[in-house]
This record gives sequence, C-alpha cells and structure tokens, in this order.
Amino acid sequence: MRPSKRLDRIPPYLFAELERKVAAKRAAGVDVISLGIGDPDTPTYPAIVEAAQRAVADPSTHQYPSHRGRQDFREAVAAFYSRRFGVTLDPDGEVMPAIGAKECIFNLNLAFLDPGDVALAADPGYPVYAAGPTLVGAEAAPMPLVPKRGFVPDLDAIALDHRARARLMYLNYPNNPTGAIVPDGFFEEVVDFARAHDILVVHDNAYSETTYDGYVAPSFLATPGAGEVGVEVFSLSKGYNMTGWRCAAIVGNAEAIGQYWRLKSNIDSGNFEAVQLAGVAALAPERDADVQAMNAVYARRRDLVCDALRAAGVEVTPPKGTIYVWAPVPEGFASAAAYCEHVLEQVAVVISPGGAYGASGEGFFRISLTTPDDRLLEAVERLRTLEA
Repeated sequence: MRPSKRLDRIPPYLFAELERKVAAKRAAGVDVISLGIGDPDTPTYPAIVEAAQRAVADPSTHQYPSHRGRQDFREAVAAFYSRRFGVTLDPDGEVMPAIGAKECIFNLNLAFLDPGDVALAADPGYPVYAAGPTLVGAEAAPMPLVPKRGFVPDLDAIALDHRARARLMYLNYPNNPTGAIVPDGFFEEVVDFARAHDILVVHDNAYSETTYDGYVAPSFLATPGAGEVGVEVFSLSKGYNMTGWRCAAIVGNAEAIGQYWRLKSNIDSGNFEAVQLAGVAALAPERDADVQAMNAVYARRRDLVCDALRAAGVEVTPPKGTIYVWAPVPEGFASAAAYCEHVLEQVAVVISPGGAYGASGEGFFRISLTTPDDRLLEAVERLRTLEA
C-alpha cells in the first residue's frame, strides 16, 4: 500500500495527536484533564434537538438533499444575517449550506487554487488554513499575527511575490487561537487589498456568537465592498453547541459560491436535511437567550483560568471572544511544546502549544474553556501548583 505523496507535505493533525496523548495517559491510569480541544462540553440546546428529532422522523428528509440546500435553511441564514449583522443576502445565490466549516474551508482551496498559487493564511491560525493549500499543491503564505499589532496581520508586509500569486486570504475574528477581536478599520483595509490584488477573502466566522464583556462581533460582509471580494463561512458549531452536527453555511459573493457549488456537486451529496432543519431552529431569534446563557458560563470559566494563570506568574489578557485563553509560555522553557509537555507530565493537564498553529504562535499556549466547571477548577488548581 502506497499513500499519496501529498500526505508527506503535512504534519499529523494537531487535535488527533492531542487525542492520542490523552488516550495513552488514561490507559496508564493517569487522571488527565484535557484543556486542549475546543469541543463544547454541554449539550446542544433542547429546541434544536427537538427540531432535529421531528425532522429525522419525517420520511421526506430521508432522500438525497439538494446541493444548494433547503430553501428554508437558506432563508433562515439570510434572516439571521439581516437581524444579527445588518447584512442583506439573497437566499437563492448568496447562501449555501456546508458540512461544517472545516469541509468548506478545505474545499475552497480545491475550487480556487492551482499549483503555484498562494493562499495568504493567518499565522497562528486554524491548521486547515495552511494544510488545505498544501494538500492541493498550492502554497500557504503565513501572515504573522503578533501581540504588538493586536494579532492582526500587516498587509503592507506581505511579499510582492505572494501578492502576485495570491488567490485566497484566510482571516478569522474573533480569532482562534489568540482570542483577538478585529480592530476598527481593519476589514476596510482588507477589502482594498483584495480589490487591488484580485484575491478572494475567506472570513472564517466561527466565533461571532461567543463573546464577552458587552462586545458584539461584526461580520466581514458588513464592511462596504466586502461582498464584491469575499465570502464568509458561518459555523453553528461553537455558538450553538453543535460541533458534531456539521452544520455551517458559506455566504457572500454569488460568483464564488457558484464555483464552490460546482466543486461540491462533484464531491458529496449535501447536508442531511434533518441537520439543515436543526440549523433553522438554531438561527431562530428565540435561541439568542440560549447563546447568551452559554456565554455567561464561558465568561466565568475564562476568569477562573486567567486568575489561575496570573497566580502562577503568567501574564494573560482575558479575551473578549472565542472559547480560548491564549497566554505566553513562562520563562525557562525552550519552546511552547516543551512547556505543554512539562504541564502534561507534571500535573496531567493537556494544553495546546502555540507553535502547532503556525510559526508565529511559538512562545504561546492555548487553553480551551470547554471543560465542565468541576474539572476546570481541578485543572487550574493543578496549574497553580506547577513547578518549573
């Protein structure tokens, strides 16, 4: 058996490696607490589950779905964008369901990149931003996100060669892994840059509904001109506790979505219609209260973690969005991976090394807030007792 050489171009997927390490420790009888993977620990909201149960029992959902998606799902997404972001979308041409954001982001590489092309990728960032272009034979050019710029890329620093070959740009705010929010005026800069260099902007909008301290995250598409140069991938995974459902939508530029549809219709058979109907229920105005209640839980957990890190001598800024805390590695460790390995071996707590999200993530680590309160409290107590 000979695997494709393209697999040699990418490292093992970060979260798969984390799962392997946790399993090995637990098999050895160690009480491991994992703060590594951002998978909500609380159930999907009951009204969503009930809508899905009704839909699964309805025989009309049991056949092949349309690749374009159900009309009521597309209309629900458009209505949500209007109500939440003030963005007007045509349900018939500017909205299409996706089998989760990860699938959508990867397939955009297949639709828009050829060998020799470049995707400008936020670094650190969701690993698929870099792995996707590599797997299709293109190049991922990192855009460093550094603290002194508030974890926002310097568009003026992008190399001329990369500008000339770039076809895609991956952005994500609120940002995973840093928790950063987009500053005023940056999306406007992105629109101008994309216009000047004929680049399709892909804004990964996975965390817009998970915010704190009164912050309300915008949509990239609310920026004047954004619909001419970009698409947004809106995921229901995190804000609605629906990671396993694989329910998302790509919205924005109709021509780009049309090309995505051409590709998708040759790759898969679309989203199960019962999942789309669960998405309709999730995006109803009545679910806003559920989202806010969940955010209050995450805000409390965020403060627990930040207090514990400060007590351990780690300087950390509480994020205003996402389900993560991004913090600098304490002095005395050669790398973020070395520190995370030390934490795992000394106190059996799993945290993610920043370098796994890109070279600019080196020197940081990420803690996920998706752990039940009692286990999170135990984990932060262990971190307080950690010795260098």
